Amino acid sequence: MLLFKLNFLAMMLQSEVSFDLRSMWASMGFAAKAVVVLLAIMSAWSIGVMIDRYIAFSQARKQSREFAPAVAGCLREGKIEEAISVAEQNKRSHLAKVVEAGLQEFRAHSISHELAGEQIESSRRACERAEAIVNAELKRGLSGLATIGATAPFVGLFGTTVGIINAFKGMSSEKTAGLSAVAGGISEALVTTAFGLFVAVPAVWAYNWFTNKVEAFGIEMTNSSSELIDYFIKQQKGKK
Repeated sequence: MLLFKLNFLAMMLQSEVSFDLRSMWASMGFAAKAVVVLLAIMSAWSIGVMIDRYIAFSQARKQSREFAPAVAGCLREGKIEEAISVAEQNKRSHLAKVVEAGLQEFRAHSISHELAGEQIESSRRACERAEAIVNAELKRGLSGLATIGATAPFVGLFGTTVGIINAFKGMSSEKTAGLSAVAGGISEALVTTAFGLFVAVPAVWAYNWFTNKVEAFGIEMTNSSSELIDYFIKQQKGKK
């Protein structure tokens, strides 16, 4: 038994096997390389979405902080036109888009001299439509992040399965259990498994973070539209 174990160990160590990235890529089969390329594309796309959403959310937050006090001052003085102008200057602000829609609708119905109730209701509907549009814009690309986060580990698992199959093929063809016989398959399995997780984990983290941001922006837009409608109601009562 001891002699058998020594012979087995000698076969495992009889050839030096390199596991650096270049050697592992060279030893991969077509299927494993296709999996790695697919995961690389998924990773690049998810990174692009992360950068795009981070820039969009940062600009929305920055402009909203500048817009809120400016438009509040205009409305306190009853300057609707000036408030619309301030909103138009902050196109990347999620609050500005909602408030501008309500103000534009209120101004349009003021010109047509409609009843106060209809005027305010039209402004409310305009704010709701703007909220829906802005929410859709903020969520752009996030469904793709969720898909990548959910599927990348399984794509890597497919590569792992292919690698294990190739490892057994190597053992079968060389009629030996030496490390050199299974090195190619092991490298495929290791690389695709690790790469799948490397792609999936950041995508899931980013999706959860951006989703929380979208929910916070949605609450802010709802509050802003409610405050705007309350302002219109007070304006109408003041005129009476």
